[in-house]
Amino acid sequence: MRKPGLPRDIPPPLELECLRILWKLGEGNVKDVRASLAARRDLAYTTVMTLLDRLVRRGSATRRKAGRSFLYTPLVSRETIQSAAVRELLDWFFDGSPDSLLAYLGGKPSLPVAAPEPASAAKGAGQEESLDTALL
Repeated sequence: MRKPGLPRDIPPPLELECLRILWKLGEGNVKDVRASLAARRDLAYTTVMTLLDRLVRRGSATRRKAGRSFLYTPLVSRETIQSAAVRELLDWFFDGSPDSLLAYLGGKPSLPVAAPEPASAAKGAGQEESLDTALL
């Protein structure tokens, strides 16, 4: 299991979106990536440039000068990121056990997602119980 404080193998969400675009394009400049992101997010040119530069610093992408701009190319494959994501899922939620994950997935086809109980309601319920216990 990854220890807290160590860098993750999975890029943060916005960097991952940029990486997904680079996987589709093969390589692209900031303008290309920004244009592809525009359908879902309206990010400034400099924001996209920062995200791509972070990918380069972390070793997930490379860049080369092409005229007046840089072309970015992914260095990690989709499969590598998928593997890291599944490993993290296993470690954090299934104690590293693929069998536990498969048992969970083998349950019902569409598992309902329970809404988390509001913190104020849970806190209030606990206070009422302790008050009842104290009165007894």
